[in-house]
Amino acid sequence: MTIPDPEGSRPSPLPVISPRGEFDMDNTTSLGAEIETMAAVHGGVVLDASSITFADSSFLRMILNTHQRTDLRIAAPSRRVARLFDLAGVDTYLRIYPTLETARALSRPT
Repeated sequence: MTIPDPEGSRPSPLPVISPRGEFDMDNTTSLGAEIETMAAVHGGVVLDASSITFADSSFLRMILNTHQRTDLRIAAPSRRVARLFDLAGVDTYLRIYPTLETARALSRPT
């Protein structure tokens, strides 16, 4: 017999952070801190990367470090971000989703 989950017993969707613009060694640290704070409180975070117009190796390093520590989901990466991940060979390692809705809809790992 299957007993339905009572309302509220399922984890809520992960919070979304939607940065815009360019991310390099001058401003990636503040984005990383925001992601870490949200992830510490909620157990993970969705990064809506659709409005990131430039990202360098410091951004990539921050993403990889965060990915190792928490449930980081990257949603709808811009062409430039997707290209960075592809060139670095991490596009198959990271949790990348085509849409924000897809990234938020999946269950959290247990």
